[in-house]
Amino acid sequence: MSEAASQTYSGKARVAAISIAASASMAAAKFIVGVLIGSLALVSEALHSAVDVVATVITWMVVRVSDRPADDEHHYGHGKLESLSALGVIALLYVLAGGVLVESVSRLREAAPPPALSAVPFVVLVIDIAVNFWRARALHRAAHETHSQALAADALHFASDVLGSIAVIAGLVLTGLGFWWGDSAAAVAVAVMISVLGLRLARSTVETLLDRAPDGAAQKADAAIRSVAGVVDVERLRVRLVGATHFVDATVQVPRTYPIDRVHEIKRNAQAAVDASLSGADVTFTTVPVALSNESVRERIMVIARNSGLAIHHVTVHDVGGRLIVAIDLEVDGDMSLVAAHAIAHELERSIRDEFGADVEVDTHIEPLEPELPFGIDAPPQRIAVIAEALQRFAAETDMYDVHNVRVRNTEAGEIVNFHCRAAPSMSVLRVHDNVDHIERGVRRAFPTVKRVISHAEPPHG
Repeated sequence: MSEAASQTYSGKARVAAISIAASASMAAAKFIVGVLIGSLALVSEALHSAVDVVATVITWMVVRVSDRPADDEHHYGHGKLESLSALGVIALLYVLAGGVLVESVSRLREAAPPPALSAVPFVVLVIDIAVNFWRARALHRAAHETHSQALAADALHFASDVLGSIAVIAGLVLTGLGFWWGDSAAAVAVAVMISVLGLRLARSTVETLLDRAPDGAAQKADAAIRSVAGVVDVERLRVRLVGATHFVDATVQVPRTYPIDRVHEIKRNAQAAVDASLSGADVTFTTVPVALSNESVRERIMVIARNSGLAIHHVTVHDVGGRLIVAIDLEVDGDMSLVAAHAIAHELERSIRDEFGADVEVDTHIEPLEPELPFGIDAPPQRIAVIAEALQRFAAETDMYDVHNVRVRNTEAGEIVNFHCRAAPSMSVLRVHDNVDHIERGVRRAFPTVKRVISHAEPPHG
């Protein structure tokens, strides 16, 4: 159990344990006084408090289990135990209300003698009202903070005790004023009060068991998810409450051009946003890639290739007389036969025409997939110095300068050369690329053993 869950449990258990002692003592006092003076209303209220004792014991036992984490048999945790316990307590209340109502009606028909009055029952009832009012507030606060239906049921019982005690006092006052039916009428009022309050609690408990979305929770979760950058739309959202935990199941649309790591970041940010909005939420997040209206032709072609598991580069797109012209470099295994490679290219071209129309002109240049570079070792310093001097010489023929960080590695495939150089900050990428290409071609002509030249152009230092 986590530290937060442990604190939640200890808080609920402590409040429930205090309620047990208070319920038992007040129930006993009211029952004894009610029997001694012959007051059905006071005895009924005592029995009501006795049910509260049973309810509080059940609550105390349930909260020890309901906060346990999910396991192999209970994937959503054990929070529904609180709802089941609340239903059990409600059933006890209705049994009590029915018994009290039957006895009250019987006494009214038989014109039973009124109870003997004294100051004792009034003192007991005033104390009972004060104690129950304090307990109801404490339990209601704890139930609100922990989203505990079991504690909410307990709080409702004690609130009904306050109203019930007031009704009993009213009945005793009527009896003292000479109305013989005052005590029985007060007992009827207690029974009706128990029934009405039980119905209110039963409604919320049954709604939880039927997985009714908590009021406002879906709106909060939806707003939290939509606030995350990269979320296109919330396609579906479901929220259920199990104990104190909101379980959120969201299906969210994201741009199909996003890489996997960006989509994972969106998921992580959405979960954090929902958790901040609904404290302690458990979020299941499913993403659906969708095409955006502002996707470029090149982006759409890259998506087609990625979905087909193909490596492409140097994608060029032209509009010639209203007709779309596409050229692609397709990389395949160098050992693959031309027939197999041509079939892959043909399938890629067909997918592009399906996307853009049958009149699209697609030309695919097939080239061998660049293999992973074999194991290599650094070249001797003398060799690096010779190649570095050549790089400086070829750079002087262009607008590039400051060739630095030259590295040369010997591999089974040949020499691999890496270098950095600088260019004017206002120079276009196209011009930089042309200049660097000139340097690379010069090196490969000068040193036939060089297999590959990898350049990195950067702006002036600082």
